[in-house]
Amino acid sequence: MQRFVKSSLMFLSMLLFVTACSTQPVETQPEPTPEPPAPTVETPEPNQPIQYPYRAPLTGLGSQENLDNKRPIMVMINNAPPARPQTGLNKADMIYEVMAEGEMTRFLTIYQSQRPEVIGPVRSIRPYFIQLGLGFDAVLVHAGGSPEALATLARSDYNLNELSNGRYFWRENFRKMPHNLYTKPELLEQAMQDKGMRTTAEVPHFSFLPEDTVIQQGEPATQVDITFHSLNKAAFTYDAEQKKYMRFTAGKPHVDLSDNKQLTATNLLVISSKHRVLDKEGRLQVDVVGPGEGYIFQQGKARKIKWKRSNGVIRAYEDETLTKEVQWLPGNTWVEILPNTPGLSQSLKFQ
Repeated sequence: MQRFVKSSLMFLSMLLFVTACSTQPVETQPEPTPEPPAPTVETPEPNQPIQYPYRAPLTGLGSQENLDNKRPIMVMINNAPPARPQTGLNKADMIYEVMAEGEMTRFLTIYQSQRPEVIGPVRSIRPYFIQLGLGFDAVLVHAGGSPEALATLARSDYNLNELSNGRYFWRENFRKMPHNLYTKPELLEQAMQDKGMRTTAEVPHFSFLPEDTVIQQGEPATQVDITFHSLNKAAFTYDAEQKKYMRFTAGKPHVDLSDNKQLTATNLLVISSKHRVLDKEGRLQVDVVGPGEGYIFQQGKARKIKWKRSNGVIRAYEDETLTKEVQWLPGNTWVEILPNTPGLSQSLKFQ
């Protein structure tokens, strides 16, 4: 009997142990898989140039879009003292500065690869500005013009005159007429659409040097002084750090009203051409065909050149036979057209 009791107690103890073990939770979830290592992101080398698929035809700078057939817009810009500082000059691919009546110059600004928010003040046009603009197959934007210019434009489909298209322009109240007329690319593009104008064009191309080019030839020219008239002087000072010429007008930095930054030029072409007074109003006839004399200023160096209008636009040449065309540095270009009287020896100084 004692043996039976002892065996029963041992059986009961074993049963309790098994029961207790069976009530423990069983781990059924698999072990978590460790996260894969994060992919290595390659950081571009500092100062590594961005590789662009295209090059802008008027600046030679890289572009994300093909601009070879994009129609340029040419805008006549006022340069009278009450019109300064102007707006949008800092976004022009090319700027031509030419005399108008009243001993003042005006700017013909070519926009193609860049887009300013506002452009102005817009002013009237003359026949020689029409010649320049037609070479770019551009839409010509202006506010009125000389009788001869308006007669030429009356037969054209590339003309956007504010006098008959006022809804694409506006006047600001911080300046007085006629120095307060402005426009913007959105309005000009809307005008082109409304009038059924082409948005494509046969855009002239220039030859450009590689971006890392260092100009070796030429005379030192870090300071360039230009005299259109005794009351109208401009200057460009070379900034070696920016590799650009900084623009001055009437002895002061010439800034853009949009950002208050000084205007610059990568390429500066100064040429001499025939000027002739046409009437008592002082309107001029300016030769923009050539050939003629001039200087090209790049990277603080000056070289004497010949110029002529070829394939629609003024081009500079390194040789007397006008066959070896000057190559531009990638960037914007200013073209200064001076009267051939008294001549470059008097109206252009550099050192």
